[in-house]
Amino acid sequence: MSRIPVTVLGATGVVGQKFVRRLVDHPLFEIRHLTASDRNVGKRYAEGCAWHVTEGEPYLGLGDRILQPSTPDAAFSPVVFSALDTAPAREIEPLFAQAGALVFSNAAAFRMDSDVPLLVPEVNAAHLDLVRFQRANRGWSGGIVTNPNCTVTVLTMALAPLQAAFGIEAIHMTSMQAVSGAGYPGVSSLDILGSVIPFIRNEEAKVEEEAPKLLGTFAGACIDPARVGVSAHCNRVPVIEGHTESVSVRLKGDPSPEAVAEVMRAWNPLAGLGLPSAPAVPIHVHDAEDRPQVRKDVGRDGGMSVHVGRIRRCALFGIKFTVLGSNTERGAAGCSVLNAELAIMRDLLAREI
Repeated sequence: MSRIPVTVLGATGVVGQKFVRRLVDHPLFEIRHLTASDRNVGKRYAEGCAWHVTEGEPYLGLGDRILQPSTPDAAFSPVVFSALDTAPAREIEPLFAQAGALVFSNAAAFRMDSDVPLLVPEVNAAHLDLVRFQRANRGWSGGIVTNPNCTVTVLTMALAPLQAAFGIEAIHMTSMQAVSGAGYPGVSSLDILGSVIPFIRNEEAKVEEEAPKLLGTFAGACIDPARVGVSAHCNRVPVIEGHTESVSVRLKGDPSPEAVAEVMRAWNPLAGLGLPSAPAVPIHVHDAEDRPQVRKDVGRDGGMSVHVGRIRRCALFGIKFTVLGSNTERGAAGCSVLNAELAIMRDLLAREI
């Protein structure tokens, strides 16, 4: 079977580079176009992009590829991966969707729109069918599918099996987020070394808004958000890669820590689907009292798994634990690529393409 042509919007940034790394040898997709901002359009990829991905050779054999404008007439493909910032994404992504492309976006621009799937395939695969209603609502032959904020992705990977098995009533989360979550070059060393910054703009609001949508129910033409209280505290810490989150959760039925661990270990909703980017084990549950740890765990399974440890009783909520996940892989490009794989399996490409 021939591979599907794809476009990477914003290919020169770090998330764009992560898309390129994941797609260059992908069994389903073939990179057709790389786009850039006006100042780099027309340049070779190697000229318009400072390469920051450490895996593989720089530019991965695409250094001579000419950077295109981020417009459908110049860079159309049936599948588009967007690494654009929020403001340009709001303007550019609908142009590709209207032209018939299925856009998989890492941007926040459309995440909370009622007809746009906010997707983590293990968590809420059924929400992908919202694309069909989006097309009817907006008159598009394509569509937009978003992945969540990286912090929310890690959190809901740990919460989804608990919601399914027990039901969740309330969530309290404190994050310790890597500097890479701020984009390249991240946070100034004079700000972060030897310190913890207890503020990340808009981050807490994203966690509190996006988590109920992700954990909600597909209700035919919309998402019925989960009726859970969410309280988030978000902090930047001097770690390069990986978001660590301390979570307390109130579950229906007051299950034991052992029952919670058993449910997490057994949870693997994508098993057997053959999606190339899906981790074999979505949640690694650790028994050691000092795990998970960024330096020992975050890169496992290409960064697509999350790691849970210290599952124990909480005097206020019932259960508490620590979860760790890759913000630049699972929380960004990797999630979008997995979303696209699921969409292809669900036969959601525009029929005329």
